[in-house]
Amino acid sequence: MPERKQRKHIRLQDYDYNREGLYFVTICTKDRRGLLGKISESDTTNLRVSLSKYGEIVDRAVQAIPAHYDGVSEDKYVIMPNHIHLILLIEADDNSDSTQAAHALLSTVITALKRVTSKAAGFNLWQSSFYDHVIRNEEDYQRIWDYIDTNPKKWVQDRFFTGHAE
Repeated sequence: MPERKQRKHIRLQDYDYNREGLYFVTICTKDRRGLLGKISESDTTNLRVSLSKYGEIVDRAVQAIPAHYDGVSEDKYVIMPNHIHLILLIEADDNSDSTQAAHALLSTVITALKRVTSKAAGFNLWQSSFYDHVIRNEEDYQRIWDYIDTNPKKWVQDRFFTGHAE
């Protein structure tokens, strides 16, 4: 049997992901397939994403996060043809018990988002992992906010750009 490739650990060592804060998350579609929508090219100064039915499923699921997780909300997000970027805010709740707090974990929220959207689509939409970055200060936050906000306009230069949609 061939030896299994070791996955790179991209989480911060010794960081409590249950901790209150802002997190920048990127999730790519399986094989980076352009299933979530297309970049509208009707106006080159105001490019935007026209969501497919799968993109609409993802959009509804992201907006529903606060209804399912106390103290967790989306602060900013963009759905691109083959990935999604979002800033999640996790706020501490002084009245929560340890079980409720555990559900606010970043990986729990992302895993549920991927599971729910894949089930609604009828197939696995996502790659197995996701990228996250702990937003450490206002400058970091503003840089990421601007990146998300301008991502559709810079699609051709985006590192996830594949040159085609499905």
